[in-house]
Amino acid sequence: MIKEHNLNRVVVASCTPRTHEPLFQNTIKEAGLNPYLFEMANIRDQCSWIHMHEIDGATKKAKDLVRMAVAKARLLEPLENLTIDVDQQALVIGGGATGMVAALELAKQGMKVHLVEREIELGGNMRKLHYLTSGEDPSKLAEALSKEVNSNSNIKVHMQTSVKSIDGYVGNFKTTLDNGERVEHGVVILAVGGQEYKPKGEYLYGVNPNVLTLLEFKEKLKKDEIDGDSYVFIQCVGSREEGYPNCSRVCCTGTMTAAIKIKKKSPDAKVFVLFRDIRTYGFREAYYKEAADSGVTFVRFEDDVRPIVRGTENKLGVAVTDEDTGKEITLTADYLILASGTRPYAESEALAPMLKVPMTKEGFFLEAHMKLRPVDFATEGVYLAGLSHGPKFLEESIGQGLAAVSRAMTILSKKTLEAEGIVANLDETLCDGCGICVPTCEYKALEIIIDKKDEKKKLVDVNVGLCKGCGACVGACPSGALTQKGFRDEQIVAMIDAALESTTEEQEVRQ
Repeated sequence: MIKEHNLNRVVVASCTPRTHEPLFQNTIKEAGLNPYLFEMANIRDQCSWIHMHEIDGATKKAKDLVRMAVAKARLLEPLENLTIDVDQQALVIGGGATGMVAALELAKQGMKVHLVEREIELGGNMRKLHYLTSGEDPSKLAEALSKEVNSNSNIKVHMQTSVKSIDGYVGNFKTTLDNGERVEHGVVILAVGGQEYKPKGEYLYGVNPNVLTLLEFKEKLKKDEIDGDSYVFIQCVGSREEGYPNCSRVCCTGTMTAAIKIKKKSPDAKVFVLFRDIRTYGFREAYYKEAADSGVTFVRFEDDVRPIVRGTENKLGVAVTDEDTGKEITLTADYLILASGTRPYAESEALAPMLKVPMTKEGFFLEAHMKLRPVDFATEGVYLAGLSHGPKFLEESIGQGLAAVSRAMTILSKKTLEAEGIVANLDETLCDGCGICVPTCEYKALEIIIDKKDEKKKLVDVNVGLCKGCGACVGACPSGALTQKGFRDEQIVAMIDAALESTTEEQEVRQ
């Protein structure tokens, strides 16, 4: 249609620009038009969805939105994407299973990788796991991956090191480590991991030595340091409660595998699992069934009536009210095992503002889009994987690490990138270097410099690689020296005039 009618502008009234605008822009580019000669009227998210019960009003608003888009389209100008050089190196933060797998995959594709790990050895939580549902020993896998990473010439490992600051933009990041070393790279993969929640006095944890977290118990179980004939597990400790409402996902399956191990070792041992809900989702339901068939007893309790634990020198007493019968049951245990939840590391909170990436209220990193960009951030060139994104199983973390690598390679495989054409633009004749715009920029794209033509004059410099076209600086500039490409004043005024046309017509009809 563009070629047939010799069109020079395209307006689409459809769904959200967030997901579909790039598709339409690429389409008109293939037809020979500049991709910025395109305007989109969002009549779904901003109209039909929010006014679904006001059909006539929504239709009228949709017409207004289309009229406004057409008015702006008349004044659209062709814009050029800027070219940015790419530093074909990667920074992977976190040397656990996810980070090591990501570093190795990047190295296998010929990329130089800087792997930063805060601990004294690689492996992270994988070294604390001693058996998987499949029967494998994760600690041995951690050892093998660690050796492979350390022997790979494309990977430089920075042990006992943390990130102090990260500056720059996609293709051109500059990171300073806490040992003073500076690293330049094109992408960042966040794989800082998570940690097992340590109860703070709950259920006598830290008071009685036989009250252990699930990981602590499994370690003792592997080392054959457990000697008893009665065991009680309590689920959802530190998860699904006020302040931390989400499920930690791995705890229930972990309890099933530990309970099965106990039963295989001592078939006559008494094993009780106290729970609010069992969530061994997917094919892991088989382990719940196996545990039940082996003689493990499951007791459900209500959310607001938690078990009460009392300790003696030799035994632990656990009182729990069975939700089904309403009766209180008192259990005697040699060991009390707390299936505690997964929590993020504090390091995540420090990294988020450095990279301008969002976090959930629980402290995990939040992806750009759950379905369309599951390992991306809104900040280009930064990707996430593993427990830093949320609680997940080892194989899921590794899979997500590989996904992050595939996304990172879309940047690293190129020597140059095209930056967004819609950026702030400076009229040097109007700028007096007041600096009011600088603190408004969330992306640190602005700085005050000395004018090369006149050393007595100051100007603001726009780093187009960092600029995301938000327009905050344009609104702040008192002299009107900054304009937003694609959103110039006359374009916005044209849209306002088009919107007011509808109001004027209505008033005339009423009169």
